[in-house]
Amino acid sequence: MRPALRGEGAHVLVVDDDEDILRLLTMRLKARGFRVTAVGSAEQALVQIAVDTPRVVVSDVRLPGQDGLALFEEIRRTRPTLPVILLTAHGNIPDAVDATSRGVFGYLTKPFDSQILLEKIDRALQLSEPTLPAGEEGTAVGEGGDAWMEGVIFRSSRMAALMADARMVAASDASVLIRGESGSGKEVLARAIHRASPRAKGPFVAINCGAIPEQLLESELFGHAKGAFTGAATSRVGLFQTANGGTLFLDEIGDMPLALQVKLLRVLQERVVRPVGATKAEPVDVRLLSATHRDLDAAMAQGQFREDLYYRLDVVSLTLPRLDERREDIPLLAAHFAGLLAVKYGKPINGFAPDALEALATASWPGNVRQLFNVVEQSCALTSTPLIPAALVQRALRVPAMDALTYADAKQRFERNYLVQLLKLTDGNVADAARIAERNRTEFYRLLQKHDLTPAMFRSESETPAER
Repeated sequence: MRPALRGEGAHVLVVDDDEDILRLLTMRLKARGFRVTAVGSAEQALVQIAVDTPRVVVSDVRLPGQDGLALFEEIRRTRPTLPVILLTAHGNIPDAVDATSRGVFGYLTKPFDSQILLEKIDRALQLSEPTLPAGEEGTAVGEGGDAWMEGVIFRSSRMAALMADARMVAASDASVLIRGESGSGKEVLARAIHRASPRAKGPFVAINCGAIPEQLLESELFGHAKGAFTGAATSRVGLFQTANGGTLFLDEIGDMPLALQVKLLRVLQERVVRPVGATKAEPVDVRLLSATHRDLDAAMAQGQFREDLYYRLDVVSLTLPRLDERREDIPLLAAHFAGLLAVKYGKPINGFAPDALEALATASWPGNVRQLFNVVEQSCALTSTPLIPAALVQRALRVPAMDALTYADAKQRFERNYLVQLLKLTDGNVADAARIAERNRTEFYRLLQKHDLTPAMFRSESETPAER
């Protein structure tokens, strides 16, 4: 018995001027349960898309009149999220590869394996799965197909593997630690896990542990009784109680003060919360998700994070890749953001010019997905044409996305970059670098350790130990 494909019954548009291939593809796709429309030219395909939009387009590159690449460009302009799979002869491979960098879902060389094509269609259907309407937050496991992945945009195999793990762990009540750099989408993943869990109909509550002063964070998490401290005119329910029956997401858990780590550990062990100033503890039923961009192993070694709490939080660990480790997702993410922002700004934005998309795909992304959104938003805000030109994208890329960073993140990034420049200037000589920075060597070594920098990384191979 064959495994079922996602989206069986979904509409697939096949474009090829070879009647034999068209007939063969139609038969094979229909045999797997798809609704198939077959046409022989790009012009016919565009008419069909306007009348009855498919979920996936499979097109030959060589077509009479407009070729498959021109068809893809038109689809990308009018429907940037519609997946296109190209079938190409050997001589057209460079063009197909170039198209992939501009957003083509994939390509197959002729003669192609039908099973591989079916798998690509299956994967494309996952990406084009309709999302939940605004306000319909998620469903329980097994009730909503792929609706739980709303907001998670990807086509890369690395993200696909991560989401498969996320779906599996969502079915349990295990604590999950999400690792990843700032801006990589840790809260988006946490929300997806919540939507895929049996707690989906319960509340999802998020808090950034590094953005709230210690004296306020305790009250935010656990609540407080009336008169517990100066200014506590009334009692307040904490976030643990607010999230009862649902999920609590503790972002930047690595920045939580040690004193609060002890209290958090007690809550996780006893499943009860005692508000500040209260005499009675109250039971809570909460699934805990946490996230950090810090190296918690290093933090534990330095006595900045409790080992017993770490093992409570890290029952399952998921690591989000940096954006530059999933570059094939950039065109899809950019198109998705542009679609959202077109509505926000009330502009008829249809996508990006080819050279603009190339600039996005090849840029460095220290701010990850958050920075990409920032760049796309600036480009959308300034564009006066339906197709965003490369000049606006390049302009946005040269502007630091400061509004996408917290003050703490911006300070940390500056500090690390400053240390890197010093070590480059001094070829890794700590004494010289510390002298320039007007810091003693002990303090300078602490800064290097904080930012995971090793002087040896910056020393030339010809340098002798005596020179260090």
